Amino acid sequence: MSKDKVDFFRHSLGPEEKEACLKVLDGLFITTGGACARFEEEFAHYLGAARAVTVATGTAALELALMALDIGPGDEVITTPMTFIATANVCLELGAVPVLVDVEPSTGNLDAALVEAAVTPRTRAIMPVHLYGAMCDMRALRAIADRHGLKIISDCAHAIESRRDGLGSADLADVACYSFYATKNITCAEGGAVAVGEPALAERLKSLRMHGMSKGAADRYKGAFQHWDMLELGRKANLPDVLAAMLSPQLKRIEQMWQKREAVSRRYEEAFAQIPGVDFPRVPEGAKSARHLFTIWVERRDQFLAEMQARGIGVSVNYRAIHLLSFYRQRFGYKPGDFPVAERIGDSTLTLPLFPAITDAEVARVIEAVKEVARLLA
Repeated sequence: MSKDKVDFFRHSLGPEEKEACLKVLDGLFITTGGACARFEEEFAHYLGAARAVTVATGTAALELALMALDIGPGDEVITTPMTFIATANVCLELGAVPVLVDVEPSTGNLDAALVEAAVTPRTRAIMPVHLYGAMCDMRALRAIADRHGLKIISDCAHAIESRRDGLGSADLADVACYSFYATKNITCAEGGAVAVGEPALAERLKSLRMHGMSKGAADRYKGAFQHWDMLELGRKANLPDVLAAMLSPQLKRIEQMWQKREAVSRRYEEAFAQIPGVDFPRVPEGAKSARHLFTIWVERRDQFLAEMQARGIGVSVNYRAIHLLSFYRQRFGYKPGDFPVAERIGDSTLTLPLFPAITDAEVARVIEAVKEVARLLA
């Protein structure tokens, strides 16, 4: 932590996580084994899901979910332009086509009212992204999916703790995908998980994460040696025990960490509500946001960003609308105006420091900096 700077993010890993990792390192098995299995059970229980499967990254979770649902060349997946590139990229990596739909002006989430018009005979799935931690309207999306025989693959990278309309982030999705990247609400530096209901789907995911093999290392070397077979072409995307060990201690205090982020987020909202030229995404009435990120929407965003950095405030941009990135423009011919709400958000969004260990004094510095810069650029 710099004395003169408010960091954008600081992780909350401590003695429990170190002890858990050392316990694995002191044992015989450091790759996917008992620690993964324990966390999978704990994580599924927390989510209220039937089962969970750990994987190497959140991106791998999305890709393996598509593979497990047999979505591939020529298939269409409806998703959002207001997300990290991984959401759409995994479709392309499997030969599928991401079909973008604009977002809600108040949340930045996929606009359920626009989704049905994007359905074609080639549509196989809807991939909503619960942006910043506020859930999409899953009841509306599930109704559309059921009418057209579609799967729902929820990108829950921001949304472990989220709830809306009596639902958790894994509910109503055929598959829900999570990330444990370095800045996520629980982290092991790199990692992910897939929550599923069907036992056969979970077993297929376990095979797909290990090249499509019928047995993982823990199975092959438990007791007498067991031969394995290759059932299909998979990926190398398993999570090792030495990383999974970090996750269980964090899961025990996940609500405590959420409460701290919630308090900071409410403080931000109260402070920014009356500042001309500063807006922010709204959490739907009665919903619980996981409060993964706190973003503001401002004019002259890049100048705003530079001024915040000059004041020692760590900031980021989450996200620019992906259809205007060079690759997607060239591949699909997208242009400004195609998804105007996502473009407005992408051109104005600025992410502020938000993490459990942020101090009251640091929050005050962030708020004062936002006020100063808003006045300067008005």
